[in-house]
Amino acid sequence: QVQLVESGGGLVQAGGSLRLSCIASGRAFSGWTMGWFRLPPGKKREFVAAITWSGGSTFYSNSVKDLFTISRDNAKNTVYLQMNTLKPEDTAVYSCAAKSGGYSVWESSYNYWGQGTQVTVSS
Repeated sequence: QVQLVESGGGLVQAGGSLRLSCIASGRAFSGWTMGWFRLPPGKKREFVAAITWSGGSTFYSNSVKDLFTISRDNAKNTVYLQMNTLKPEDTAVYSCAAKSGGYSVWESSYNYWGQGTQVTVSS
């Protein structure tokens, strides 16, 4: 089992930045590919970013590429999502997720999920 707890969400003005954190406990964190997904109000959950277990490869959705950065610190069992130049359309509940094997944009591929943290971007 892997338990995931997100933090760092909040209310920010458009153009601002936030850094989300996701702390994992349970089975060895370093062996898992980690992903961030978001659930905008009234929409379906969507892939945001993923990072392989070594941190050597990262992947982003087109909507956040060059604006968001995913990283991880295996010594701290933590994955981060640095979000810059936030827009109102980035408003969503952001969740981290863990899976074995390579990265995937499909939420059904992920085995473990956190509860999520709310990010609200005001215009």
